[in-house]
Amino acid sequence: MAKPNKTKSRGKISCAVMRFSGDSGDGMQLVGQLFTDTVALSGNKFSTFSDFPAEIRAPAGTLPGVSSFQIQISDSPVFSPGDDVDVLIAMNPAALKVNLGLVKKGGTIILNENVFHERALEKASWKKDPLKDGTLKKFRVARVPMTDLTRKALTGEKLSHLEVERCKNFFALGLSYWIYGQSLEAALKWIEAKFRTRPDIGRANSRVLAAGYAFAQKSLILSTQYRVGKALFEPGEYRKISGNGSIALGLMAAAQRAKKTLFYASYPITPASSILHELAGRKEFGVKTFQAEDEIAAVCAAIGASYGGQIGVTGTSGPGLCLKSEGINLAVMAELPIVVIDVQRAGPSTGMPTKTEQSDLLQSFFGRNGESPVVLLAVKTPSEGFQMAVEAVRLACRAMAPVILLSDGYLANAEEPWKLPDLKSLPVMTIQHPVAGSKNFLPYERDPETLARAWAIPGTPGLEHRIGGLEKQDGTGGVSYDPFNHEKMVEFRAEKIERLAELIPPAEVEGDFQAEIAVLGWGSTYGAIHHALGILKEMKVKIAHIHLAYLHPLPKNLEGLLKRYKKILIPEMNRGQLKAVLRMKFPGLPLIGYSKIQGQPFRADEIVERLMECV
Repeated sequence: MAKPNKTKSRGKISCAVMRFSGDSGDGMQLVGQLFTDTVALSGNKFSTFSDFPAEIRAPAGTLPGVSSFQIQISDSPVFSPGDDVDVLIAMNPAALKVNLGLVKKGGTIILNENVFHERALEKASWKKDPLKDGTLKKFRVARVPMTDLTRKALTGEKLSHLEVERCKNFFALGLSYWIYGQSLEAALKWIEAKFRTRPDIGRANSRVLAAGYAFAQKSLILSTQYRVGKALFEPGEYRKISGNGSIALGLMAAAQRAKKTLFYASYPITPASSILHELAGRKEFGVKTFQAEDEIAAVCAAIGASYGGQIGVTGTSGPGLCLKSEGINLAVMAELPIVVIDVQRAGPSTGMPTKTEQSDLLQSFFGRNGESPVVLLAVKTPSEGFQMAVEAVRLACRAMAPVILLSDGYLANAEEPWKLPDLKSLPVMTIQHPVAGSKNFLPYERDPETLARAWAIPGTPGLEHRIGGLEKQDGTGGVSYDPFNHEKMVEFRAEKIERLAELIPPAEVEGDFQAEIAVLGWGSTYGAIHHALGILKEMKVKIAHIHLAYLHPLPKNLEGLLKRYKKILIPEMNRGQLKAVLRMKFPGLPLIGYSKIQGQPFRADEIVERLMECV
C-alpha cells in the first residue's frame, strides 16, 4: 500500500475518470447515478458508461456477476466515459479482477478490505492474494474496511443484518464525494425523497454516506482531494439524458410537431425496455403505450396504429428485430409509416443481453424477404437520440415507409448533459390525409415528387381500399400478380427511399479535411473516434473524420468525400458490416476494417493505435 502523506493536499485537475464496481446487488449503478447527478449540478461536463452483468442473478462474488459504472468528469466537453481509470472503487475481489487492467499506472484503487478473504479470492479466480503478492504495486491502494465501518456507523439502528449490509454502497459514495470535492446535498435530498415511507432506511443511508465522507476527510489512507473546475456551457436550460431517454422524448416531440398521437408498442427486451418505461408515464401528452405479448404482436400493433393515422412505433433489440422482420415487410408492402427502434446488443441469439454491439446493420439492410427497402438511421451520442427520433418520424411519414433507428446498449444507458432544444426549431411535419368525398381516390396513386402514396384513414367515407401483404396494383391497390406491375412497384418502393437523399444533410468532415487518412464511423463509435482525433491532433497527426447518421439512403456527397482519401479506417463493433455495404455501393474505395466484438465500446487509445499503423 502506498504510504499516505501526513497532511491532506488538494489539486485542481481538468478531468478525471472514476469507476464504481461490485456485485450486481451492491448498488454500483445507483451510486454511479447519484455521483453523476451531483457533478452535473456542480457544473461539470460528463459522460457515463454502465456495464451490467449479463446474468440476471450470477453467484455473488463471481466474475460474471460484476456490475460497473464509469464516469468521466471534465471542465470541457467530453464525448466518452474515458479510457484509463483514475480512481477505482472495488467492493470485492471479483470487481478488482475484472477492472484492474483499466486502472492507469499510479491510479488509486479503493478496496473493501473486509471481503478480501480466502473464500472470496477463490470465487474470483485469484490464485494468490493480490494485496500481498505485489499485483498492486503500480497503484496507490487504499484498503478501507467498508463493511465494518458501515456497521459501526449504524450502531443502535434497528435494522436487519441484510439492511445494514446494503448500506455500504453509500459509504463508497461518501468516499468518492470527498475525493472529488463534491457536496453531499443532492444525494441527501434523493435519499430523503426515495425512502419517505421507510425513514429508518433513509436515515441509515444518510448516516453511512456522511461516515464515508468523514472517513476520507480524516483518514491518512486517502491523502489527496481533487477538484475539477466548472465547465463553460452555452446559455440555456440543461438536463441529464440517456440514449433511451432522449429517443423517448424525441418520439414525443415529433408526434406533437406532427399533431398526431404517439403509439408505442413493445415487448420487454434488454437494453430497449426503458424506452417503454419512459413513454408509459407520459399519458398527459396523449402518448399511448402497449406492452405486447411478443415481438410480432408489438410490430403488428404499431402497423395497426399507423393504418389508423397515428405515429406507430415499436422498439426492440437484435433478437426482436428478427421476429419483427415479417411485420416490417408488411409495412413495406402496405406502404405505411412505422418507426422501429433497434437498441443493439451482442448476439447471435440471446448472446450477451447486457453487452453492446453494432451487429444488426446488415440485418437492418437485408433481413427481410424480397426487395424490401427501408430507411436506416443511427444515433451517435446519447443526447442525439432526440434529434434522430424526430428525423425517423419525419422521414417515415414523408416516404410512407418503415424507418429503422439503430442505437446500442452502450448509448442506451450512457448519460451526458443535454441542452433543451427550442421546440419551434424542429422540422414542421404537415401531414395531410385525403378527406371524405375525394374524387377519383386511388390508394396507390403516388405523389410525383416523393413517390409516396396517400395516407388514407380507414373509415373515411369514399376512401375504402384494400390493404395487406399481397402485391398491389399500381394506383388501385388491388391484388396483382402481373409480372410487369410487380417490377414497377418494386422500383417505386426503392426509388421513394432513394429520393430522401435530397432531404438529408450532406456528410461533413471533422478533423483535418486535407488529411490523407480518414476514419469513417457510424453510431456509438463517435465518442471514442472524436477523443482519438483530439489525441492525434496534439501529436500533430492529421486525420479526417466522417461520421454517418444516415445509412440508407447515404448522403449524396459521401462517395465524393471518401474518394479524397488514400486510406479509410472503419471502426465497428462487428466484423465489418458498414465496410461490406460501402464496398458494394462504392467499389474500389481503400477501406480498412477495424473490428471490436467484445461487448465493450471502443476506447480512444485503441483507435489511436490503429490509426498510427495506417499513417
